[in-house]
Amino acid sequence: MSETKPPTPTPGDTYKGWLFKWTNYIKGYQRRWFVLSNGLLSYYRTQAEMGHTCRGTINLATANIAVEDSCNFVISNGGAQTYHLKANTEVERQRWITALELAKARAVHMQAESDDSGDDCPAVPPASGQGGSCRNSEVQSTLRTLNSKVEDLATCNDLIVKHGSALQRSLSELEGLRVGGDMGEKIRQVTERATLFRITSNAMINACGDFLSLAQSHSKRWQKALQGEREQRVRLEETLEQLAKQHNHLERAFRGATVLPPSFSSPTLGNKGSVSGKGDASDEDDDDNEFFDAMEDPAEFITVPADPKYHRRSGSNVSGLSSETGMDDQSFDELSLASNSESPQPLEIEPVRQRRTRIPDKPNYYLNLWSIMKNCIGKELSKIPMPVNFNEPLSMLQRLSEDLEYYELLDKAAKCQSSLEQMCYVAAFTVSSYSTTVHRTGKPFNPLLGETFELDRLKECGYRSLCEQVSHHPPAAAHHAVSEKGWTLRQEITLSSKFRGKYLSIMPLGAIQCVFDKSNNHYSWKKVTTTVHNIIVGKLWIDQSGEIDVVNHRTGDRCHLKFAPYSYFSRDVPRKVTGVVTDKDGKAHYVLSGTWDDKMEFSRVMQSSKGENGTEGKQRTVYQTLKAKEIWKKNPLPEGAESMYFFSSLALTLNEPEEGVAPTDSRLRPDQRLMEDGRWDEANAEKQRLEEKQRTTRREREREAVKAASSPEEGAHQDNYQALWFEKLDDPISGDTLHIYKGGYWEAKEQGCWDGCPDIF
Repeated sequence: MSETKPPTPTPGDTYKGWLFKWTNYIKGYQRRWFVLSNGLLSYYRTQAEMGHTCRGTINLATANIAVEDSCNFVISNGGAQTYHLKANTEVERQRWITALELAKARAVHMQAESDDSGDDCPAVPPASGQGGSCRNSEVQSTLRTLNSKVEDLATCNDLIVKHGSALQRSLSELEGLRVGGDMGEKIRQVTERATLFRITSNAMINACGDFLSLAQSHSKRWQKALQGEREQRVRLEETLEQLAKQHNHLERAFRGATVLPPSFSSPTLGNKGSVSGKGDASDEDDDDNEFFDAMEDPAEFITVPADPKYHRRSGSNVSGLSSETGMDDQSFDELSLASNSESPQPLEIEPVRQRRTRIPDKPNYYLNLWSIMKNCIGKELSKIPMPVNFNEPLSMLQRLSEDLEYYELLDKAAKCQSSLEQMCYVAAFTVSSYSTTVHRTGKPFNPLLGETFELDRLKECGYRSLCEQVSHHPPAAAHHAVSEKGWTLRQEITLSSKFRGKYLSIMPLGAIQCVFDKSNNHYSWKKVTTTVHNIIVGKLWIDQSGEIDVVNHRTGDRCHLKFAPYSYFSRDVPRKVTGVVTDKDGKAHYVLSGTWDDKMEFSRVMQSSKGENGTEGKQRTVYQTLKAKEIWKKNPLPEGAESMYFFSSLALTLNEPEEGVAPTDSRLRPDQRLMEDGRWDEANAEKQRLEEKQRTTRREREREAVKAASSPEEGAHQDNYQALWFEKLDDPISGDTLHIYKGGYWEAKEQGCWDGCPDIF
């Protein structure tokens, strides 16, 4: 079969062609289609497979290229991958060798340049006001491109010297030969080597041509065009800013309207307060699901301001309203504030401890995330050993304790007389726990089995909590918090995480419960899915998506919360959360709206009616509501938070050394402490030591369990670890099975007796 003559390889070009690859001793060499591009050599069975199935790829930056004979050569990256290849002729083999050596030199140079530059190149384009840095970045990019072409020329020069020497030796041998039978063979060799020299010379000439044309193209005309593009971008940014201000003004004017026709129903309202009945947009079984490409779900309800008559007369005159709404807007607000206002506290006899407000700044260590994560696609993240470079100096137990950042919401909920109003505060508390995650792209330390963390804020805030790692595979943490204001929070969280290549999905499993002493209201809910985007390239960002049902098991009240996934095409604000509070009969009493990273508002529903059919034929409910009131707002981050892992004021104090804690407390974990101090190399070594110690302890525990078993069936349960401060029980009210605090920790702390604590550090 005649083959098309491949082009002469030039630096930076994609090189393709047929080669014979050794498969095994039965099939021998098999014909495969090879493609060389961007420092990677890939092969396929046929050219048609290039669009969907790659049979193998080898990175030339770390590969060795060796010639065996006239047609055979070997490419190996140190043992993991080795390709034994054969060309049809020596000339074709040399074309491939030349292309491979050029590609390898370019890949090595780019890798060294990447290691040297680190994080110097910004991932986000500079703002319009940073014209100087933008121009400097363009100049640096041009210089890097020109330098790359110079490196190509140097590589070609080395090859010409190499082949020229071989040609000279052949010519010398030819001159010393006597006329004989081997004269024809020597002449053939000289001819082939002259051909190889011509091929390499052509590559050298092409590289020189590319270099010269590129240098000539960067002239004053090119710089003038760039300046024009820059000015146009500035004008577009100013136009977009003006449009955003106009949109905001129109939205505020619309919200300020007080009188609307009874039949009012507009498609543009479908984006306000929407709640979708569809499943979680972050379904972990759909690998092709893209949060940033998601389209808007059709709205199930819209909200409009209530008629002014509801502000003047009793709710008892309105058909279908419950007796709880028998008050006007003003009296409702006053009673709500009165029921939740804090009574004057007596002066503290003992001064409250001053907590720290800073931690050491995060060192600027560069590490290529993709180099580690590329081999972890589809795996459970908790089973992958990760260096501390991707962590933050807090454990997962401490991150779990951060859910109490806005404990005041539960304090206010404990004072509510109405269970429906109390549900609003509990729902706001569930949303507030995500506000600390918006910039927190660092991974918390995986707790060791038996590790604990106490958060004693009894004197400052009236609550204290305890966390314990109760299981290692799967990793599970139990949390118990109790407050003097009359509420108890308990939760057990098991994280299931999957790396999808483009993004990382973290699915929290387990239940969260909150019980109020005065009313005996028992609430339960679950967490939504957290997604970390731009794992491969770009700036990491976090999104929360899914649905939460907060249920009051005593009264049957329910709040359905919808965390809308980020959509590039959506007209809504990012990170939007909406919800509706309903009683046991399904009647709506409150509507909640806001964002999980800023604030939440709630408003009382005065009347509801079915509106026109919306998208996909769904009939949307129209809620007429009173003026919305703010129920929760995020606390501002401390000064310099960007250099302190974006920790909140509470997070800065979590790892602060404290006397009297259990020997298993996360504050005493050495690798975490070393990382906080900026000694990351020592922290990585200490982290490996602790993980190996945990594995050894587990093997010993399994051996002891096997010895203690009286029968093979009993011996099947090898790891019989029992939590120290928690026990696994069935909750008869919610039906959940979770680890519940059994007591004894605070008494042991008071006595200073920690005899039962395991040695995990």
